[in-house]
Amino acid sequence: MINTILSVMVIAAVALIGGAIYLLRRGGARKQPLLMLLLAAILFANVAILAIPNERGLSPANNDVDTPADAQPGQ
Repeated sequence: MINTILSVMVIAAVALIGGAIYLLRRGGARKQPLLMLLLAAILFANVAILAIPNERGLSPANNDVDTPADAQPGQ
């Protein structure tokens, strides 16, 4: 389930970047496209936090609740 959520977050961030570029090139308001780029950066940061493994090789996205804290990866 978490993989689906992360995928939707990445797709949303890419769509926000595309929409922001379109709005910036069209001209007019600049505040909304810049806020869209900021939101896309925040989404990418959240995906990175959840997907990148720590020093023990575990990522929050794949960390089971039932796994003991002192368990080694692969056990």
